Amino acid sequence: MDFYGKEKGLFDLLTETISEGIVIVNAKQTIVTLNETLAQLFGYNKEELVGEPLEILIPQRYHHNHSSHVKTFLKNSEKRIMGQGRELFGIRKDGSQFPLEVGLKPFQSNGEINVMALVIDITLRKQHEQQLKDLNNQLEQKVSERTQELQDSIVQLENEIEKRKDAENKIKESLRKERELNELKTKFLSLVSHEFKTPLSGILSSTSLIGKYTTTEQQEKREKHVKTITSKVKYLNNILDDFLSVERLETGKVNYKITLFPLSKVINEVIYNANMLLKEGQIINYPEGIDDIEINFDEKVLELVLSNLVNNAIKYSPENTNIDLKVFQKEKSLQITIIDQGIGIPKKEQKFIFNRYFRAENALLNQGTGIGLNIAKSHLENLGGGITFESKENEGSSFKIEIPMAK
Repeated sequence: MDFYGKEKGLFDLLTETISEGIVIVNAKQTIVTLNETLAQLFGYNKEELVGEPLEILIPQRYHHNHSSHVKTFLKNSEKRIMGQGRELFGIRKDGSQFPLEVGLKPFQSNGEINVMALVIDITLRKQHEQQLKDLNNQLEQKVSERTQELQDSIVQLENEIEKRKDAENKIKESLRKERELNELKTKFLSLVSHEFKTPLSGILSSTSLIGKYTTTEQQEKREKHVKTITSKVKYLNNILDDFLSVERLETGKVNYKITLFPLSKVINEVIYNANMLLKEGQIINYPEGIDDIEINFDEKVLELVLSNLVNNAIKYSPENTNIDLKVFQKEKSLQITIIDQGIGIPKKEQKFIFNRYFRAENALLNQGTGIGLNIAKSHLENLGGGITFESKENEGSSFKIEIPMAK
């Protein structure tokens, strides 16, 4: 072919001064010619490669794919960079492999399609890329380590801050409880002073006067003062019981005794004791349908709770009013409601009604410690029950207790 004559001479003249390897193959993928640079790149003499199949320069594992890629390329016949998106390798005469980059340019000579390939050894570039990749990996590793160290430091600092906050909160809570305790002590001393002084003065007065009524005709006056003394002593006894209950609840020394007993037994006892406190014209309406009801509960606790609620109804209701006790038996609980027609509880103060020592502003002139409802609520909740109420100022209150019906 003419290519081996005039065109080959021109090819040699143009390519021998180029630092890249150049090879021309025909459509059968046979090497037609090459420059000295390419021969040296692959470790051959030029004469050893001319007329050889191109696969002599390609590692065995790429032979099959390479043949199909060349056919596709010749079919499309366009200039492009070979192997885009994947790595290409060449194999030297001594069997060593190296990375390369190939630019392809198809052309026709004497009616035949030939391909000129520009081959560049990119070993150094790959080494630099690997070095850069290694440096980036090292940098990322150091950044990751520094980031982790920083995060650990932040976590440690946050933990330290949290510990300090916890310590501060505990100190504040201790101070708050101490202030509350001091306030409660002050309230308690004031309460004891007032609540004990009034009945003791009444007892002392009645005791002094009763000694003056010595005749039979004065028996009625003696009985009046005896009744006063009995009432005042019972009141003081109830206050002491309340204080003892508070102490037991605070120290966790409450020992509940669950027994089976008739509800009517406790109701009768509560109403009998409350009758001595009734004002002129006050009536306690006995609950209906309770004769056959038996419950498993702490009898003393139930008596204490009902006594407190009934006594409050008497104390905070005017003369000539009714106090109703109603009992409703549900499947798993028993409801007892005490309804009065008393002074009621101001709406703005209802949320405080179960607080210890709290007394509504419209009840301050009546005797009372402000701990009865708190004790009742604590005992009921400890035993799985509860207490709720509804009240309207100057119209009355309705307190409902609910206790579990244990099988």
